[in-house]
Amino acid sequence: MPASGSKRRVLGRVTILDIAKATGISKSSVSRFLDDRLPPSDSEAARLVRRTAEELGYVRDVSAASLRRGTTGMIGVIVPRLTDTVMAMLYEALARAAQRTGRFTIVATTEDEPEADRRAAAMLLARGVDGLVLSTTRSGDRFADDLKERGVPFVLALRTDGRSPSSVGDDRLGGYLATRHLIDLGHRRIGLIAGPAYASSAAGRVAGYRSAMEEAGIGIDPRWIVQSTFGIDAGHQAATTLMKLTDRPTAIFAVNDNTAIGALSALAQLDYSVPEDVSVVGYNDIPIVSHLPMPLTSVRVPFDQIATSTLELLVGKKEHSEPAVRVAAPTLIPRRSTARCSG
Repeated sequence: MPASGSKRRVLGRVTILDIAKATGISKSSVSRFLDDRLPPSDSEAARLVRRTAEELGYVRDVSAASLRRGTTGMIGVIVPRLTDTVMAMLYEALARAAQRTGRFTIVATTEDEPEADRRAAAMLLARGVDGLVLSTTRSGDRFADDLKERGVPFVLALRTDGRSPSSVGDDRLGGYLATRHLIDLGHRRIGLIAGPAYASSAAGRVAGYRSAMEEAGIGIDPRWIVQSTFGIDAGHQAATTLMKLTDRPTAIFAVNDNTAIGALSALAQLDYSVPEDVSVVGYNDIPIVSHLPMPLTSVRVPFDQIATSTLELLVGKKEHSEPAVRVAAPTLIPRRSTARCSG
């Protein structure tokens, strides 16, 4: 008989069967109404089930549900480091996307070292994760191919090898937008802090830079392109190198915000004024850059969209035999660090 009024708590663990008995609703319907992986029902029966579950102190047994489905509901995420704001933002976006599907994430950091990536993957797989998200892919590395051969579900995020399921930003477009912005402000000598050549994200942004310069008929001096890591110190060093050129750049495009922040530091140290002497553009639009003493023009990457697509590729139904690549469009956010060229 359906329960009404107050309900006393059941001794021991409350089960789906307890709620079914208390409400008079079938066990299968109760299970469906309490499955947070499904869209919530607003029917009277569903509301009764949820109210009764709360009153009885029901807690979903995730491990039992996982055993029934042959899954754990855990997704392993491998990032270079969480001190990098970009990677922290990606991980938080992935955690939110996973939570919406009733799953949770566990992260491993590897300092962007290929062997550490393999050890981290082995550790996560040993703990029963249902799949992996990798943001550490390097050009020429076969780790993703090895995972595919072993039948391990995985998706690449932010970086891609061009062969595997991937969810990335349109880095070429973003690099083009950043450079075109500077060209439109009258800059012709545009330095590039290029990031590491092994990261597809950096390579795409460099390609966008080259495309915009060629479209504008501007010859590129090879000395204007300085390879770096993604760190602040690397940006400081690269900007120092650029500003020592006899015919120095009037603008600098850094392929991530950390290196752009390093560039701002170097320019201040060298007594150059931004943007009067040198304009600076970063990439990713991490939260701090809009609050700097000189707010940084940057290219905004839609991390939530990338994370949602990553989870869809990882846990969604496989409709095509070819690897899927989801590409999210970036947006240029102009701020005070860029201005019309004065020299």
